[in-house]
Amino acid sequence: MIFTENVREAIKAIRDNLLRTSLTAAIIAIGITALVGILTAIDAIQNSVSEGLADLGANTFNISDLDRRRRQQMGVNTTQAEPISYEEITTFKRRFEEIAPVALQTTLSGTAEVKNGSQKTNPNISVIGVDENYLATVGGDLEHGRNFSTVELRNGVPVAIIGNEVAQMLFTNAEKALNQPILLLGNQFRVIGVLKDKGGFGGGGGLNRNVLIPFEKAVALANGRRLYYRATCIVRNPADLEYLMGEATGRFRLIRRDPLGKPESFLIEKNETAQEALNSISDRLRIGGFGIGLITLLGASIGLMNIMLVSVTERTREIGIRKALGATPQRIREQFLIEAIVICIIGGLVGIVLGILIGNLVAVLVESGGFIVPWVWMAVALVVCIAVGIISGYYPAFKASKLDPIESLRFE
Repeated sequence: MIFTENVREAIKAIRDNLLRTSLTAAIIAIGITALVGILTAIDAIQNSVSEGLADLGANTFNISDLDRRRRQQMGVNTTQAEPISYEEITTFKRRFEEIAPVALQTTLSGTAEVKNGSQKTNPNISVIGVDENYLATVGGDLEHGRNFSTVELRNGVPVAIIGNEVAQMLFTNAEKALNQPILLLGNQFRVIGVLKDKGGFGGGGGLNRNVLIPFEKAVALANGRRLYYRATCIVRNPADLEYLMGEATGRFRLIRRDPLGKPESFLIEKNETAQEALNSISDRLRIGGFGIGLITLLGASIGLMNIMLVSVTERTREIGIRKALGATPQRIREQFLIEAIVICIIGGLVGIVLGILIGNLVAVLVESGGFIVPWVWMAVALVVCIAVGIISGYYPAFKASKLDPIESLRFE
């Protein structure tokens, strides 16, 4: 009995027991659907979040204060590493903007209450002093109105850009907020812009609960209170990121008067850390999804082994005839192994199709864009199917190959 005959016999056996084969293949398909579907969905979610991070300025880097723990790790004396001052951060912006745009920001309050007449927000509004480049670094888009003008920024004019949620609470309609007065931290501001609705990670509200005011105005309202400043540098060409970070480090060291041979007294870091964190989380989710799929396939493999053992028992007489006609134990093993593998491949192909459809349904829900075809996971799924077929079919095939032909012919 040659290999091609074994394949034909395996397919014939599958057709003769169509219901049983279909149920077994369905179990395999469920496992593969779980495997491919979960992994495709994770890829879709990652693509969606990655696009969001790109909007947030993946090609940017920040300069900010060292926290106490980071100072200790870098060996910087906490008494010497003073917070970045207003003069230092504005000097850096002025000098560095000749090679790359710089956005300045400082948080004036994270628990402010904003009022308009009798309407008021909850005391959970962040008031941030920013400049003209800030929105580009956080992916903020204006739904109505405009950005700050140069005159407003330079003179600290009391104007504000408010988040969508703030506008809805105070004015019901975001468009009605334009040119309207709001009371903020005891000062009146005029609304010149409303941001598009954009939620934040973890339900924090993101830009929706922000009120942006001119950087100079925020410094003036602090009235001598210590503010913490951050500069975000925008890199137009990603290939220049490392070069510009080095250039910014050198220039800010000069501004801060950091001694030669000593660590920086400030923190400079790429915003790619968010992307790296996302990749790390995605990898863990993939491991979890792979584990769920394998557990499902483990149950399917046990069911397949049981079905194959039943098949061996039912076809004992057939095995005896084949052995009497000269079939070797190797060919008998081969026949049952092929049958198990074919069942797994059928179930696997159905599972791959269902998994792709389910994964892309998730992609539509998270608006990742584009139809995802997970070629890698499809290949992995097929390999897993074949492995399950071999593992589940080997013992029944081995048992069939060891049957005594004379006893098999007597079997009823």
